[in-house]
Formats: sequence, C-alpha cells, structure tokens
Amino acid sequence: MTEPSKVIHVRNVGHEISENDLLQLFQPFGVITKLVMLRAKNQALLQMQDVPSAINALQYYTDVQPTIRGRNVYVQFSSHQELTTMDQNTQGRGEEPNRILLITIHHMQYPITVDVLHQVFSPHGFVEKMVTFQKSAGFQALIQYQSRQSAVQARTSLQGRNIYDGCCQLDIQFSNLDELQVNYNNDSSRDFTNPNLPSEQRARSSQPSYGDAVGYPQMPNAAAIAAAFGGGLPPGISGTNDRCTILVSNLNPDRIDEDKLFNLFSLYGNIVRIKLLRNKPDHALVQMGDGFQAELAVHFLKGAMLFGKRLEVNFSKHPNITQGADTHEYMHSNLNRFNRNAAKNYRYCCSPTKMIHLSTLPQVITEDEIVSLVEEHGTVVNTKLFEMNGKKQALVLFETEEEATEALVCKHATSLAGSIVRISFSQLQSIRENQ
Repeated sequence: MTEPSKVIHVRNVGHEISENDLLQLFQPFGVITKLVMLRAKNQALLQMQDVPSAINALQYYTDVQPTIRGRNVYVQFSSHQELTTMDQNTQGRGEEPNRILLITIHHMQYPITVDVLHQVFSPHGFVEKMVTFQKSAGFQALIQYQSRQSAVQARTSLQGRNIYDGCCQLDIQFSNLDELQVNYNNDSSRDFTNPNLPSEQRARSSQPSYGDAVGYPQMPNAAAIAAAFGGGLPPGISGTNDRCTILVSNLNPDRIDEDKLFNLFSLYGNIVRIKLLRNKPDHALVQMGDGFQAELAVHFLKGAMLFGKRLEVNFSKHPNITQGADTHEYMHSNLNRFNRNAAKNYRYCCSPTKMIHLSTLPQVITEDEIVSLVEEHGTVVNTKLFEMNGKKQALVLFETEEEATEALVCKHATSLAGSIVRISFSQLQSIRENQ
C-alpha cells in the first residue's frame, strides 16, 4: 500500500462530478487545501490539511463505498506527499492567483484568532470568509476575499511579514479552492457575509449535514464519527469537546482494577493511561486518546451499573494524567480498539446493553464453552454461536445490563483455548435463529 499522504487520489470521477461534489465527500474529515480535477483521466487529486485527516477519510471509505451521483468512486493515497505547482498545471491552473489564500504562521508565540487575522488582511480588500486550524506544521488559515485582485495584493504585501514584532511570520500561498464553507461564527471560523450563523453546533432534530463538522477543522475526527453514526452525531454529543481526561467515581473498590476500567472505556476510544486514586478508592482517572472519545465515554457510561454501583462519569479538571508509579500505561497496548478502522468502531458505540458480542474466538468452540466462560457474571437468557467471514463469533443475552457489563469488563481480552477473546456490547434486541 502507498505510504500515507495528505494527498488523496480519486478515480472514476465522471464528467458529471463537480469540484463541489468531491469537497462534500471529504470535508467531514478536515479542511481541504487544494483540489485538482484531471478531467482527461476521469481522476482528481485532493490535498487535506494534514496526513491524519487523509488517513481518517481513507479509513472510513475502506468500510463504506464512496459514491457521487450514483457513481462509485475509488480513493487511495497519492504517491505525491504534496500537490506542487507542476501537478496543478495539469489543470491549467498552477500558481494562478486565486481569491482564497492558504496561510501558515511560523514562530507563533501569541494566540492568533479570526479577529487578529481580519485586522491584518482586511486593509487589502473585503474578506468574505475565514477558517483557522491548528496542526503540527503550525497554525494555518484559509482566507477568502471577495476579489482575486485583493488576494494578490494581500499576498504581495504580507508574504514573509511578521504579525507581531519578531514572531508570527506569515507564509502565504494561493489555495485552489473555489469557495470556503463556514458553518459557525466564532474564534476559529467566520463568515463576514452572514453574521447570523450560530457560534457552535446546536442540538437539532434533523441530522446535521456532512459540512457541519467543518466549523471545527482542528478536530477532523468529528465528522468521521458523524459519518459512522449515519451522517450525524448521536443526540447529546456536541463533537466539540477537547478534554481528554475523565473522572469516574462511585466505583466498587473491592472489585475494580485498572484493566477492568480499560476493558469498559476502550469501547469508546483508545486509552492512554488510568490511575486509581489511592486517597479516594472509589475514584479513578481515565485519559482517552482525544476529546471526542472522552465525550463518547462520558455520554454512554454516565449512570451505568457495575458491581452493584451506579457509576458517575464526568470530565476531569486535569487535562491529562501525569505518568508515575501509580499509573497504568495503555498508550501502546495492542488491545486498544481504535488503532485501525477507527470510523468502523465508532459505529458500535452505545450505552451498556443486555447483549454482548464475542469475537476472535477459537475455531473449534461450543455454545456450552461460551456459557461456561461468562455464566458466573449473571443469568444467561440465550446464546448464539455463528460464523462470519470464516471466523467464529457469539452473542450472549443476559437478564440485565449490569450482568452483561460485568461479563465484558471481566472477560474481555482473556484467553480461551489460546485465543484472546474480544467482547463488546451488541445493539441487537434479541437473538433470532436465522441471525
């Protein structure tokens, strides 16, 4: 497979497919900085803001066939790491001036907001829209002028200049996007032609459109999650949380340990580290891989029953857990579920249910052995052993959610006849014979 790149190669792009169609397909995963249509070859090259955004997009479209206007399109990493002037010249566009500028800020020692950028760029012409995003390469922004002439003038005047004395240097290129899509007016994005946009995503009855995630381009996972949940985030999930550490309280200190907490919380994201608080034995801190994953865990586990206690699950005031002798490290654990096919795993996120799904079972196994594995945790109402893609899997229905949760936290990642069993909650309501 080609090495990951922020440039995505799209094939089978028919003449009826527009630039905007392609933007709609990839905008959920992050800001798109360049797009080249190779009409003669029915192909396109599209550059995301960074490699993780491109990886998120391709992971999602590994599981879901992308289609535009009823036509299947095929996506892969490009062999290019960056779209250069020469690539863009194939479109006859190249470094041709455009009214949208891509700005990278180097040596950033002071915070830069939309308002600061507007002060710098508005003297050169009417700025219509602006989107900012923070990346490892530095702080970047896309700025759309009303006219191309204004963008050229701004680039000529400001290229290489510092916003503040001795720091925040501007590196300005022409983007080849035709239109910026802005959904929120706040510190990180602004549509100066539409002052009535909300400042953040509102809870809404209808499913948000794919483009809604673009208001938070620094968090490309939001849209991968939205897409995995069928196009919209679950009710109650904002998709904008950036707090990664969770405080869990009202635990049963006699029965809980770090690995059991890992087994439960890893259903909603990757676990970095876990700490049981020695001075409060019924409290623990859990640090998740990112803010979205933490928000999913808080949302779905709040009030869950485990070992006779109703869990209290809230965001911690600590941004992370300091590594120490009393912390358990999970960052490099191969038991983390979201290392590959992250988007696929998001779709299985739910509150605890009465039904658990067991996978990676031994090829030779009986229903009785499955029951023996989990029956100490509660009353088993029904079981079903089946095969999918040549691999043995099982469903086990308990009498209560608490029994199913206990079975999951105690038996996930345990060994059964030489196989490491993986357990998650199933959203199926019952076991049918023809399932």
